[in-house]
Amino acid sequence: MLSKLFGNYYTETDFVEKTYAELSKFGFSADNAIVCVGVCRDEITQPLIALIREKWGEAFNLSSLAGMFFARRTGLTAAMHHSPNIDGKERYVFYSLPHIAIDADGRIGVYKRVGREEESTACGALVAFQKELSEGKLNLSMDDIDIEQNLLKIRLLREIPYGYVPDLLELTKITQKVVQKDMEYTLNTIVDKRKSDYAMLTGIQLNGPKDNYIAPSLCYAVVDGIRQEITI
Repeated sequence: MLSKLFGNYYTETDFVEKTYAELSKFGFSADNAIVCVGVCRDEITQPLIALIREKWGEAFNLSSLAGMFFARRTGLTAAMHHSPNIDGKERYVFYSLPHIAIDADGRIGVYKRVGREEESTACGALVAFQKELSEGKLNLSMDDIDIEQNLLKIRLLREIPYGYVPDLLELTKITQKVVQKDMEYTLNTIVDKRKSDYAMLTGIQLNGPKDNYIAPSLCYAVVDGIRQEITI
């Protein structure tokens, strides 16, 4: 089912190992680069961060609800200023992945959490947004106690045709494209490619009943100002 829905996919361990190996060919390593991770705040996404830290060292946290990229200029600038500077060059690695659950019966968005009798959902923020869309009860008022969710809805609506209601799977894929688009725009705005190399590693994190997986999307490195695609 994962192959049917997403094409290629890997365990999180394999994904981290493969991306590290590929980026090492372009001169990136745990010793000379800072890694930044943007995933959902959900606790079931955290094993991926642990694996990335184990391979790359401490990670700068760019996470938000649904893995949205709200850190933007200030967040990326802070991360870049924390990078090692080796031989006058800085290197940045960005992992950016929203997530979705798939249970043992193949139901999209359903997740059984430890210690809870009832079924849960993932990504909860996207489930809530999709419900508002499907019920025609979209609330876009800026609520001070729900700022991230409001920003999520406002940003994603720019990519959804008026009146169209995507299902959760499609909404997750739209979210992945939005995160990728926003990160690329910000990187192209603030990174001095004459002095810095960076890599973008995007995809969707899949939370299964027994393990997590990654369905890769766009992955590439920019080295000496030249973009080179990475095949995972």
